[in-house]
Amino acid sequence: YVQTLAAMYRENPFHNFEHASHVTMSVLKLLSRIIAPADLKNDTDKAMHDHTYGITSDPMTQFAVVLSALIHDADHPGVPNSQLIKENASIASVYKNKSIAEQNSVDLAWDLLMDEAYADLRRAIYVTEDDFMRFRQLVVNIVLATDIMDKDLGALRKGRWNKAFSDEADRDTESPEIGVNRKATIVMEHLIQASDVAHTMQHWHIYRKWNERFFMECYK
Repeated sequence: YVQTLAAMYRENPFHNFEHASHVTMSVLKLLSRIIAPADLKNDTDKAMHDHTYGITSDPMTQFAVVLSALIHDADHPGVPNSQLIKENASIASVYKNKSIAEQNSVDLAWDLLMDEAYADLRRAIYVTEDDFMRFRQLVVNIVLATDIMDKDLGALRKGRWNKAFSDEADRDTESPEIGVNRKATIVMEHLIQASDVAHTMQHWHIYRKWNERFFMECYK
């Protein structure tokens, strides 16, 4: 699956499979920093684990984050969504000018995963219809979180943050499970967003390498 997915990436200076691999490694590193149930040794650890909103207790969630990092720029055209809209690109109309590159990446990677050749892989990820739907929703949400330029998506994320962490959240009457799931979603979105630009927070030669590639891609 990974080999076929890698072939879906274009030879862009920046948005290529090497970038996807870099983002995936960054996601794995950040996930490894979240305290897991096996790490719990005392009440302080348990309190810390409660603030991870169950992410490290749920293998499917972790796998969805990692897979999303790997697929998030599949078939990226090498130009931003705003330029695709400006040029009236055919793919822009397919996705109604919303998160064009991201939606295309999800569709291609998901269609590949649904191929009969990967039936065993799918059985290892989910079994029930509910698991299937939850996994699908996780992947879509996480990949779309990499579109940080869409104002509508940004407003939704801001509203979700306010609902989860504002003073009003403490007085909310909804079930605790819904609140925890909302916070987990926010954490996953921040994980993928931070990983997508991880080169800006790493060693100078990594920062320079990827910024130069991004400049060349934009210039091209």
